[in-house]
Amino acid sequence: MLSQVRDLDLHLLRLFVTVVECGGFSAAQGALRIGQSTISTQMAKLETRLGYRLCERGKAGFRLTPKGELVLQATRRLFASIDQFKGETQGMADTLLGELSIGLSEALDSHVLERVANAIGNFRKRRQAVQIELISAMPAELERRLLQDQLHLAIGYFSGHQQALNYQPLFDEQQRLYCAKGHPLFGVKSPNQAQLEACDGVHHPYRFSVPAEPFLPRQSTARTEQIEGTLTFILSGAHIGYLPRHIAEPWQARGFVQPLGTETLGFNVQFHLANHRGREPSEAQLALMEDLKLAFAET
Repeated sequence: MLSQVRDLDLHLLRLFVTVVECGGFSAAQGALRIGQSTISTQMAKLETRLGYRLCERGKAGFRLTPKGELVLQATRRLFASIDQFKGETQGMADTLLGELSIGLSEALDSHVLERVANAIGNFRKRRQAVQIELISAMPAELERRLLQDQLHLAIGYFSGHQQALNYQPLFDEQQRLYCAKGHPLFGVKSPNQAQLEACDGVHHPYRFSVPAEPFLPRQSTARTEQIEGTLTFILSGAHIGYLPRHIAEPWQARGFVQPLGTETLGFNVQFHLANHRGREPSEAQLALMEDLKLAFAET
């Protein structure tokens, strides 16, 4: 009784199929490159393993028994399945598989999104079958999800304080200090320090990776973590605050907001590509990281 199929059994079954296709032991000698007595011995081993005869051989010629016919059909199905398995597994050798969850910081510049899109486009040109999920969230939330293995990669302006995360610089974003129509400093070209310190500034609880913004308000009755919230407070005319230039420029072009002071009151925020330091990245993750870094390295 054949309870387990071993390599020897597969060898014997291939010999059996060859004997049948050649029409007998004698005719199979050339195809198998072994003598008739060896073929007979091997066939006897297979029949012993199975527990019944597969063929009749003698003066009447070679013919399969009814069980031999069934074994032949089953063997051909087995070898077809093996060939299919080999083809599929060999095809996976150079194919990227799996799922990737990517976090993106809120309100990214269109040029940044274009770079991310180019990276994904180049990744899709690879031999891959990867499900990609994009999630937009605030930096602190992105870091939290990375730490809890809910994200594989994230792009954001991170604090850099999480020891469990790797941070690789991607690009810089310029921040400027703004006020809006209705604010006492609107229309003032060069407010002095005392005028700025008298303003009610928007407090952003998440700290940037730079040591400090050039201007920190002494008083603040406005608090938000979102860029949209900061913009709303500024547009109220009651507060001043920092905004990315690409967010403020459309409002500035319409005459609603203006930058305060010179560019010395501005600063650059460095955005990073972050991943968990303690998690072994998949081949797909490494490939997408490479494509992202190449996309942002282009001038």
